[in-house]
This record gives sequence, C-alpha cells and structure tokens, in this order.
Amino acid sequence: MQQPDPRTRHYGAFYGLDEPAGDGPIALVIGNCQAESLRLMIDGGGLRTVRTPPVHELTAADLPCLDRWLARAAFLVTQPVRDDYRGLPLGSAQLSARLSPAARTLHVPVIRFAGLYPAHAIVRPPADPSLVPPVVAYHDLRLLAEAAGLRARAPLDVPAVRAIAELSLDELRRREAQHTTVVVSDLFAAPSFTQMRTLNHPGNPVWTALASRVRAALELPEHVVDPGRPLLNSVHAPREAAVLQAWGLDEQERPYWVTDGQIIPVEQVREAHLSWYARHADVVQAGLIRHASALRLLGLA
Repeated sequence: MQQPDPRTRHYGAFYGLDEPAGDGPIALVIGNCQAESLRLMIDGGGLRTVRTPPVHELTAADLPCLDRWLARAAFLVTQPVRDDYRGLPLGSAQLSARLSPAARTLHVPVIRFAGLYPAHAIVRPPADPSLVPPVVAYHDLRLLAEAAGLRARAPLDVPAVRAIAELSLDELRRREAQHTTVVVSDLFAAPSFTQMRTLNHPGNPVWTALASRVRAALELPEHVVDPGRPLLNSVHAPREAAVLQAWGLDEQERPYWVTDGQIIPVEQVREAHLSWYARHADVVQAGLIRHASALRLLGLA
C-alpha cells in the first residue's frame, strides 16, 4: 500500500486517516494561516476540531474531504471568504450552505493591525496576487516610495504611528461590522509586541482572547488552552523608536527582522527589495494605489 505524502499525514484527520482527538461536536475553522492558530486555541473542552489546509491551499481534489467534514460539523468558524475563491466553491456563504441544517456558522475577522509596524504593508498586485518580495514577504512603504521616486524617506514619528494605528483599526472595525464577525479591534487599545509579531501575525494573547469570545458566541463552556509554544512565531518585524514612544513600551529598538530564528538587518532587506522593485514596477504602482492613505500619513506622498 502506498504511504501518504507528508501533507496528507499533516492533515490526517481531514483526509480521513484518523479521527479528531477527544469527544463532543466537531468544528471546522476555515481561513488563512491565522485559522490554524485559532483552531488550536478553541480545541478541547467538549469540542473537537479538524486541522484543515488554509483556504488558499485547498484544491479541487480536496473538496470531497471538505464536504464530508461540513456534513459532520456542528460549527463552522470562518474568516470572510468571497464566493468562488480561486475558482472553487470556498466562499463563506458557500461553505455555510453545505452544513447540516442544525449547524451554526460564526465569522471571525482577518486580523491586521499596523499600529506596531506602521510603515509595513501587504500588496497584492493584480497580475499575480501571490507575488511577494524576497527575504521577507512584507513591503515597507518608505521603500515603495523610494522606488517610485517620491520624496525622501521621512523619519517615523509618534503622530504618524498613532494615525496609522487609527487608520488600521478603522479598517478592522469596518470589516468586523460588514461581515458581522466576533470583535477583536478593542484588544488593541493599548498595543504591545506580545500581541502582534508582524502586522498580520497575532501573538498568543490575541488568540487566547479571540478563542474565549468564539467559544462564548458558540455557547460552549469556558476552556483555556496553553498551546505550549508561541503561535505564528516564524517572523518578527523590526521595532522602531517612534513606536516604543507612542505606546510607552519599555523595550529596545530592533533594527532587524527575525525569520526562522535568523537575524536579518533592515539594510539587507532594503537592498533586496529595491532591486526587486526595479524589476516589478507594477507591484510598486499597486502598492502606491492600495496604501495611498497610509503614505500620506507617513509624509511620503
């Protein structure tokens, strides 16, 4: 008999190799890389969860397995996903329609907060939304502006940090309201680096709070999980003096990235990204359009 490949073994229960541990009703958690962290934190305490590939990795061949679990699930916890995502019936509404009549759907937001990393951004160029720069997959708006020949990089200051934080929270609140999600925006009233490792990689305190709110919304008993490790811990963004000052954080600046335990100086990232932008002018233009408001707040446009 042919042995399953590593991906199939990793998602063993999803592919029918075994059953989720524990007892109780089954919940599916669907979304991007954040979904697995939330799944870990709501698991147990009378709830069984199924480790599921992130939505952007699901393929047409995965749909029968997904449908089998949707038919069994008592709860679908999902980030908002548009209909026919990547040409497949993976939209939140489409998944919800395939649940059993008694099952419940709960929406959670995609968590992004830029108040700790105010110059960083994610850019999805229309021609290839999967395209990312080398070394680290985050864009620095100061480098985008430099690549576009805009004004010289302005020093980051406290008013800009606070303005970007509010812009980011306004967007998060808008998406929470639009999709009627569990609320997380209030968690960032007093930001700290324990909350966010990058602008879209929340730390354990955020997951603990969100898991508690999810379980309460699903009328499940309180159950606190210690995952035994930091979640979404592979990348840490630099920490800048103006950010420390803005939020009164008693920590040291970090003029470097940490990726898989390796220190990468910001100057190394700068050189790699500017070289890459020279070959991908469309990415620069997409970033300038998508993040025009943030560029103005940073004094770059």
